[in-house]
Amino acid sequence: MLLTPSKLRQDIYNVLDGILETGMPVEIERKGRILRIVADAPPVSRLALMRSRPGLINGNPEDLAELDWSANWNPEANL
Repeated sequence: MLLTPSKLRQDIYNVLDGILETGMPVEIERKGRILRIVADAPPVSRLALMRSRPGLINGNPEDLAELDWSANWNPEANL
């Protein structure tokens, strides 16, 4: 899509939202040159980068949620 600076100024928020939604860049012609507004790649979540590790936990994973560490915890040791 090729726009003039005036058209971009009139509708800048809709143009920018359209770039984010479609991923299609917008070109603006200014003084005989072309400027391009392009959305960068969406960030990848750190969770998506984790590898699956089946069999990492021996036993029932639900048992981990019920562990009681209060006998081993010493609040004075962390000072």
